[in-house]
Amino acid sequence: MSVPDRLADALMSHTRIVLVVLLLTTAVVGAGMPMVDDDSSLDQFESDSDEAKALERIDENFTSEQRENATTVQLIVRGSEDDNVLTKESLIDSLELQQEIREDESINETLVENQSMVGVENVIATSVIKNERAAELNETRSRLSDGLNTTVGIQRQYEQLNDSYNETDPEYQRQAAELEAQLNATVENATAGLSETQTARYEAAVQDVREIESQQYEIRSQTDAPAEDPEYQRLSAQRQEAYRNGTVGVLEAEYAALQSSEQPPLEEQIAALEDLDDEEFERTLEETLSGEGDDNFAIGFMPSSYEPGSTAAETRMTAITQSTAGDTAGGMESGMISDEILDSQLEIRDMAESHEQDYLVFGAGVITDEIDRSMGDSLAIVGPLALLFVVVALLVAYRDPLDIVLGVAGIVAVLVWTFGFMGWADIAFNQMFVAVPVLLIGLSIDYAIHVFMRHREQREADGADGTVRGSMTVALAGVGAALVWVTATTVIGFLSNLVSPIGPIREFGVVSSVGIVAALIVFGALIPAAKVEIDEFLESRGFDRRKRAFGTGGGRFSEVLTVGSTAARRFPLAVLLVVALITAGGAYGATQVDTSFQQEDFLADSPPEWTQNLPGGMAPGEYHAKDNLEYVNEHFQPENSQAQILVEGDVADDEFLNATDQARDDAAAEGGVAYTLATGDADIQGPLSTMERVAGQNESFNESFTAADTDGDGVPDENVSALYDQLFEIDEDAASQVLHRTDGGEYESARLIVGVQGDASASETTEEMRTIADDYEDRGDGEWSAIATGDPIVSHIVEQDLLDTVLESLLITLVAVFLFLTAAYWLAGNSASLGAVTLLPVAFSVAWILGTMYLIGMPFNVLTGMITSLTVGLGVAYSIHISERYRLELERQGNVWSALQTTVTGTGGALLGSAATTVGGFGTLAFAILPALQQFGIITGLTITYAFLASVVVLPSLLVLWTRYFGPDVSFDTAGATGSAPTASDGGEPTDDGGSNE
Repeated sequence: MSVPDRLADALMSHTRIVLVVLLLTTAVVGAGMPMVDDDSSLDQFESDSDEAKALERIDENFTSEQRENATTVQLIVRGSEDDNVLTKESLIDSLELQQEIREDESINETLVENQSMVGVENVIATSVIKNERAAELNETRSRLSDGLNTTVGIQRQYEQLNDSYNETDPEYQRQAAELEAQLNATVENATAGLSETQTARYEAAVQDVREIESQQYEIRSQTDAPAEDPEYQRLSAQRQEAYRNGTVGVLEAEYAALQSSEQPPLEEQIAALEDLDDEEFERTLEETLSGEGDDNFAIGFMPSSYEPGSTAAETRMTAITQSTAGDTAGGMESGMISDEILDSQLEIRDMAESHEQDYLVFGAGVITDEIDRSMGDSLAIVGPLALLFVVVALLVAYRDPLDIVLGVAGIVAVLVWTFGFMGWADIAFNQMFVAVPVLLIGLSIDYAIHVFMRHREQREADGADGTVRGSMTVALAGVGAALVWVTATTVIGFLSNLVSPIGPIREFGVVSSVGIVAALIVFGALIPAAKVEIDEFLESRGFDRRKRAFGTGGGRFSEVLTVGSTAARRFPLAVLLVVALITAGGAYGATQVDTSFQQEDFLADSPPEWTQNLPGGMAPGEYHAKDNLEYVNEHFQPENSQAQILVEGDVADDEFLNATDQARDDAAAEGGVAYTLATGDADIQGPLSTMERVAGQNESFNESFTAADTDGDGVPDENVSALYDQLFEIDEDAASQVLHRTDGGEYESARLIVGVQGDASASETTEEMRTIADDYEDRGDGEWSAIATGDPIVSHIVEQDLLDTVLESLLITLVAVFLFLTAAYWLAGNSASLGAVTLLPVAFSVAWILGTMYLIGMPFNVLTGMITSLTVGLGVAYSIHISERYRLELERQGNVWSALQTTVTGTGGALLGSAATTVGGFGTLAFAILPALQQFGIITGLTITYAFLASVVVLPSLLVLWTRYFGPDVSFDTAGATGSAPTASDGGEPTDDGGSNE
């Protein structure tokens, strides 16, 4: 007795034990299902490339403490040609919305401390308030200065009084009292409205001024040229210091606040705009958005099409910055958005929708929410549709309610095993895993159909004397080897994804493989045991459980299935010639398929209208992120569309800034990928541009910056390290964005940040930035290294990794499956060449499906990128069933045409039912909300169709030729072929009398 026979006999002899053990195992494994988390972050698809590691170092070294763990929400006001978003009313509405956001405690807790919300409205309101405060401070300073001048005059009168009278003289005392009263009145008038501390400081300055004036008065009275006297000069310097203490010194805190970047309270900002008359508002708006000067901060919130200085625009943006530090999700370092951030961004969106203005809220939390919801909505639509289709297909194939129920129960058990494994293995559910249920439904039902149909064939062959248990034993022995081989080759196909550098693809391969093995166990043991027990119970009570196998017994299905065998008998070479031509075309198209890893791949389109008529649990929600992303890309600089060049080494070298200047010019060159601001300048930030901006705002740094430029080309070429030190002293936040300074004060790296156009492809961006980085290195002469990185470049690396995964997994799968099949057939005592023949149609179908992807313009993405391994896995399953059945029938019947007829009607019928249910199952993915899932469903459905056609149309011709030249010595006599092919197949060896060993 062969191994399959013994195993099948053992399973069917202990069906109740099998049921108990496997049901308990299902419960234990299924306990892991509640532990499955979800993760929709695109960062998980990044590999450990040099570019990704460089981006990690940037995140660690180049962000200020406040912005280190932060994410930005873009709050965009959209208008139209006749709807100006720069009116005073529009700006006030935005400030009121910010006020609502601030007043919401749950949102406010997520905001960073300083400048958490910044837009044109804030810049203009703050400018108005600071101008008013500056005017008030200047007025107060002038009053204080006048008071000190008056103090000097009063003190001179004191000195003159001392010269004229004795202190005991009543006239002296009278005039002195009058002068003291004048002095007190002067101080009181000058310090009106000041605090006690400020008043005390001013009074101290007044006292100093009086003492200095007294001493200078004495020197003037003793010399004709007091200005030349050293002591007089010293006292003059002290007087200047006393004046500073009494004016600027008294108002030091107020002047510091005026220079601070901290915004005034929103209430004051709103009031400031409301108090402006139309003329003042227009003037302030023009000045703020003129684009002139070194600091074009406000214009950065305007679209690229905005005309600087214009008082009308169709759209503008406000940036809302939230802190992710301390998030339970691990902050942005893990690429995940915490529930707190996600909920707050959704709440901001709800608040914005309550305003009359058209607001667009775009942020990582909003995107994550839509991706998560689209996955759930896709499952809610696809799951029931797939199950419904399978049930209908099984109803046609089985025509037996009980077998349908067993099939569906088996599918549920397979899914429980699979998702339970994910929970125990701590594998998160991501976008790719939405396809897993549909994949396993299709593959599981494939196993079920082959087992059930073979059992029905055997029961019909056994006749009235056969038993349920005996027929199932023979059926499992016959189909068991093929199922094991199918499982092994399909698992090989999916495990080939382990070579991928992309983590989720590796996980998908592992989880799919576990699910396939689970399908073998469930439909190879659990469901057959359950069917035997139930059928025996029913037949013992008089119910006949005999059913005809699908595709047998003649009829239209049988006629369709015999097309391949008929062609193989009449013109096999012609079939192969046509197939070769089609395959050659497909192979060419395969070389032209694009690769894509774009955020849009995972953003749902607006659901079609028919979905709104679905039952409540299946009806999808609304999706706007994809359209919003297109709008943002068209008008603004998206947050994640930044390329960066990381330079590591001696960045304080005198030549470094010249190299930076050249790199900046190269990046800003016309026709490049750099984003152009409304001012017409490229959005490029680096050490040099930061220093230029600070020099335009700070006089002392401007002097140092100019002094360090010895050749007058606008680029410092000496004392670079000292210049960096001063930059950190003046504006540490800006400096830390472009320079990394160690705790020891050494400068080890710098970066150039290049804003990228929203429509620039990742490959174009990568190519241009790598060229600039190479030039950077060439100019460094070994002093520093440069690498191009950033989100667009890391995305391009993912695209390349996807392409590598496709090629490597295809090669590995084909080689591994070839070795497995040839070894399996050889060990089974058959010709090893049958393994190559079995695999050849699969290679054909791979070329067909890749050529189809090219024709319909479908790129490789994280889902369709696995289509090659899926094609091999599914295709070889169909081929194995045909080849193995043909081999068995050839041994049993001894005639090529009879064996082929039995194979294509018996196993071919099962394959047709399996293919129909699998295609239908995957085809339902076309109704998914996620575009990537739609593409995956369409291409997988085509893959299964091609695999089926290759197995029942192409493979018969290959098998005939193989039998003629490499196979056993059997009859090719068409007259010897049975007119009506036998349906029995026990998988055993022929007996001595030519019959089966049933």
